[in-house]
Amino acid sequence: MADHSPNKNSDKEDVWTVGRLLTWTTDWLGTRGSDSPRLDAEVLLAFVRNCPRILLYTAFDEIVDAEQRQDFRELVRRRGQGEPVAYLVGKKEFFSMTLDVTPATLIPRPETEGLVVRVLDVWKEEFCGKPSMRVLDVGTGSGALAIALASHMTDAIVTATDISQAALDIASANASKHSLDGRIKFLKSDVLEHPDLSRSWDIIVSNPPYVREDEFDGLPDDVRLYEPRDALVGGVTGCEIVQRLVQQASGSLVSGGWLFIEVGPSTVSLAEKIISATTELAGKPTVKDSSGLPRIVQARVV
Repeated sequence: MADHSPNKNSDKEDVWTVGRLLTWTTDWLGTRGSDSPRLDAEVLLAFVRNCPRILLYTAFDEIVDAEQRQDFRELVRRRGQGEPVAYLVGKKEFFSMTLDVTPATLIPRPETEGLVVRVLDVWKEEFCGKPSMRVLDVGTGSGALAIALASHMTDAIVTATDISQAALDIASANASKHSLDGRIKFLKSDVLEHPDLSRSWDIIVSNPPYVREDEFDGLPDDVRLYEPRDALVGGVTGCEIVQRLVQQASGSLVSGGWLFIEVGPSTVSLAEKIISATTELAGKPTVKDSSGLPRIVQARVV
């Protein structure tokens, strides 16, 4: 950082208040490629001050002490190098819930909240009130999907899987944090290979790896250099795991059961073709995300 960074406080003109820190940091992060420099600055400063972000707005004139300022400066430095804010503070908001995240898990994204909304819409229309309905989240990561769904589908039996034990440990801790550990079962499994997953499911939902191998090097640095590659890349076509998921799910869903899969715009066409070629499934219209991009492929057992 420059000589006039928040680490300097040698005279009266260098009094670092909350407001001044946020202004300086926002400007600096903007020169370092951050897409949301003001938000990044607020999240990091709120974390250092151990307060809700909203309270920063009532504290603009408060002086930040030297210890907090030094802690903040170190986080800002790391953010300037590309490290994701969620990993720096160890948490991320998803569907109005705070989830712990580590480099062992993908960082939950707003696009995936649309997957929760779509599943809940179908549940309300077709399954609400059904006793002991069964929901499976494949590739749970931080547990975002399973926890969000379990918190709203209060009668559902939810199971969540991941191939990574480290991710499952985080997901299990997040379920406990939201008092859902008794309602979500976590299993280590490669797609639906675990023998306990051959049962009949009403809904299977997944946000699997779907980035093509030739797309990986073009991902933003804060994704490519920090988030787990195995949770991002879905193979040469981006749909190798989607292919396995569709094949296995088609034989594990009940009659009338639903399959929902988040994909990327570059892989949606192939994912739709995989579903249409699966005789047990009837493809449904792909759902677009809030940016108007095709995002959720869906199908129902015939």
